[in-house]
Amino acid sequence: MTTWMRCYWDEEDIWFYFEVGAEGWVTRQIELQGSALTPIAAAALDEWQRAQDAGRLDEYDSRFGLTAELPVSEWEGHDPEELTSDQFEEVWGMARRHIAALPQRGTA
Repeated sequence: MTTWMRCYWDEEDIWFYFEVGAEGWVTRQIELQGSALTPIAAAALDEWQRAQDAGRLDEYDSRFGLTAELPVSEWEGHDPEELTSDQFEEVWGMARRHIAALPQRGTA
């Protein structure tokens, strides 16, 4: 069963939004920074894997970021707030539109 959650990391002033698959691995991850909630990452595990297979992982990572490298069951010190699918999708859509509108790093 897929679940959705968010956690706040006050050291960096970042909200992390997670979509977690049945096996406990993050399948999509969003990071919003600061009081303006500026999207700094919106990564999907399946896209990351395709980019890796195509030899374009650095390009994907620099644009969209990564998903968590450990399953949720191994996380410590987080206090997740559960979300609905609709809540997650709203933030996902906003973050992806924002990131897609940015010039790619290394281009002007």
